[in-house]
Amino acid sequence: MRAVVCTAYGPPEVLQVRDVEKPIPRDDEVLIKIHATTVSSSDCYVRNAVRSAPLTIQVLMRVMVGIARPRRPILGLVLAGEIEAAVTRFRVGDRIYGFTGLYFGAYAEYTCLPESCAIGIAPSNLTYAEAAAIPYGGLLALHFLKKGNLRYAHRVLIYGASGAVGTAAVQLAKQTGAEVTAVCGSTNRELVRSLGADKVIDYTTQDTFEAGERFDLVLDAVGWSKSSPLKVACRKALAEGGTYISVDDGTPRMRASDLAQLTEAVEMGKLKPVIDRCYRLEQLAEAHRYVEQGHKHGNVIVTVTPQAM
Repeated sequence: MRAVVCTAYGPPEVLQVRDVEKPIPRDDEVLIKIHATTVSSSDCYVRNAVRSAPLTIQVLMRVMVGIARPRRPILGLVLAGEIEAAVTRFRVGDRIYGFTGLYFGAYAEYTCLPESCAIGIAPSNLTYAEAAAIPYGGLLALHFLKKGNLRYAHRVLIYGASGAVGTAAVQLAKQTGAEVTAVCGSTNRELVRSLGADKVIDYTTQDTFEAGERFDLVLDAVGWSKSSPLKVACRKALAEGGTYISVDDGTPRMRASDLAQLTEAVEMGKLKPVIDRCYRLEQLAEAHRYVEQGHKHGNVIVTVTPQAM
């Protein structure tokens, strides 16, 4: 089978397309034929061992993923495909999608994952490529909004509202009945507004909040990798008893039950995939280069088979 192998930590060029053996599932694993995957900022951090991050994060990444190189050389955190060999939760032929976690393996035509992973039946109203745009941002956004104790009528500020996590967070917060203020760059204002944001702030032209403007929950959807004067001001814009939470806070545990919640939202039309660009598997290094520029909106999809679209 074809796969993209990470030969060492480094620039996108360390990702090489190779022919490797098709995996054989263990007793507790499913075999998945992958039709689509994604490239997220997390994928890029894994590939380059987060060399731009604080030293403590770099050390932790090496311990978790591999000291000299990834111990699982086929990277990729998200997949959409079909079950080719099942155990108990799924049947052969089921359309599934999900998050692979530290098993990685999505940059290939096939992978094996434990049934206990955050995988589930894909939304019936999405193609494989569209389905792949849901798990990464959706699961992270759902985790941090729950951790931030989001409630109906809360005033919510989402900093970085145009990325994979941000676009999902805007939609999920609105679904909960929150009043959403979204922060993004000028080129993404209309996109974010179309997702339901009540107010959109351009961080490139505004560095403070209006007098008395306060929020019950502030979600930093970009983390340590980006900052601005407005981001610094976010902490001072909390209402009394409000919560500030960042995607850097802890290691989220992705659950199949949360994925099922996202699936329901998608099928009800309350959560829509946001796709910036699509690449083919052999263009994966190019996709990494694009994502590393830091200007994508929503998700960057990689199609593995023609059936993805």
